[in-house]
Amino acid sequence: MALKRYLADADNTIVNTYKSNLLVRATGSNAGYADVMEVYSIFGRQSSGSQELSRALVKFPVASINADRAAGDLPAAGSVSFYLRMFNAQHSKTVPENYKLVVSAITRDWQEGTGLDLETYKDDTDGNIGSNWMSASNTTAWTSPGGDYNDGAGFSFEQTFETGLEDVEVDITTLVEKWLDSSQANYGVGVRLSSSYEAYATAADTAVDPAVVTNTDGATVSYYTKRFFARGSQYFFKRPVIEARWNSRVTDDRGNFYYSSSLAPAADNLNTLYLYNYVRGVLTDIPAIGTGEIYVDLYSGSSAPTGAALIQSVDTPATGGWVSTGIYTASVCLTAASTPLTSLFDVWYSGSTQYFTGSITPTVQAASQTSRKPTYFLNITNNRGRYRSDETARFNLYVRNKNWNPTIYTVARTNVPTTTIESASYRVYRTLDGYEAIPYGTGSDLHTLLSHDVSGNYFDLDMSLLEPGYQYAVKFAFYEQPLNSWSEQPHTFTFRVEEYEY
Repeated sequence: MALKRYLADADNTIVNTYKSNLLVRATGSNAGYADVMEVYSIFGRQSSGSQELSRALVKFPVASINADRAAGDLPAAGSVSFYLRMFNAQHSKTVPENYKLVVSAITRDWQEGTGLDLETYKDDTDGNIGSNWMSASNTTAWTSPGGDYNDGAGFSFEQTFETGLEDVEVDITTLVEKWLDSSQANYGVGVRLSSSYEAYATAADTAVDPAVVTNTDGATVSYYTKRFFARGSQYFFKRPVIEARWNSRVTDDRGNFYYSSSLAPAADNLNTLYLYNYVRGVLTDIPAIGTGEIYVDLYSGSSAPTGAALIQSVDTPATGGWVSTGIYTASVCLTAASTPLTSLFDVWYSGSTQYFTGSITPTVQAASQTSRKPTYFLNITNNRGRYRSDETARFNLYVRNKNWNPTIYTVARTNVPTTTIESASYRVYRTLDGYEAIPYGTGSDLHTLLSHDVSGNYFDLDMSLLEPGYQYAVKFAFYEQPLNSWSEQPHTFTFRVEEYEY
């Protein structure tokens, strides 16, 4: 599992907009319970140089993120990226084009409030719980009207919009990590037009009207209006979230082991092996090893290790190490003899204690006289069809070449061999309307890559990412090295997510 989402636990829209009579500003209004948030700037509506602004405030449950990290469900700092995601809400009004939004850390605690009205701004806080343009809460004013923000590096982020219909997707990893290590208090983020797009105003304007924000580099045109779904939206996938992404791929080459070859670069001559230490069904560190070193020797033999350890091309023995609770890994490299061995045994040990012996069927790397683009047959061998929304399910992918011609012996075997795909990714969409719940994560984070071991490719899916009561489909894409691109496979596999146990 390489994707988690944390739903906002507070949001609000604050404005210094004039009400419909263009005489009184709605600086006391609150929209904490509205199902949308709004960001805009209006210049010169009330008078030739008047300024009217709207900003969004959003806060997230950082304690839950910390708890997941402490439980080992989230990687350590440096191995995970955090993205603020807010989703465009379509409406009947004009949307701004060609502008920038800035996302900045809020530096003061604030209250969500219970207002709803984003049309006439009639829901004033009037001293009740809730933030507004002038106050962070019913007891504390903002230091500056419109909110208190840290616009420094690592605390503030920008995104450019062209059509005005885009979603917000901003990497705020540096800020979230500051929240997690308590070097910055978590008061959420403010989302607003960057200063060059918010309306122009001078210090003289601010002196006359305290609700005005001085902005001598501001715009003299309007940017009205950008709306996002709020946390109270009925649309499951449209609520604001912090999305954690990381590459959790396990590349266990036990079922895809190659002898060293001059045909391959050095990195591809290494084979990564894993040891999984399950104690009563639970991954557990080996007491004498803990998070320290473990060693691996390779042996020949027909049914068990025999003779002296084989001399590996890099180091003999190979030095392995701890990956996560109960999981150890080592990289080995072996050159084939004139008559390559058809079976190998890997022995994991420390000192005089042997902890595990595994078996390997190695393959000799060979060149080809043709350029091939294989066609595959796919199947998810353990798809149950229905899953609870509170479970994480593992999907095992069986792959074979579509033109595979098995021998009679192979057909008679219980376990038909699977082809391991080194670079494979998945996506999940809702079959009702094609909505992409989990897009391919083949960018910098690689958070939807499939793992592989001796049994083939697999991935884990957190069902809480999906709205219960709907059917979903999984598609796969394989990386085509000759084409330097991803190729989506034609096969589709469906399942349903239910909120109740069955």
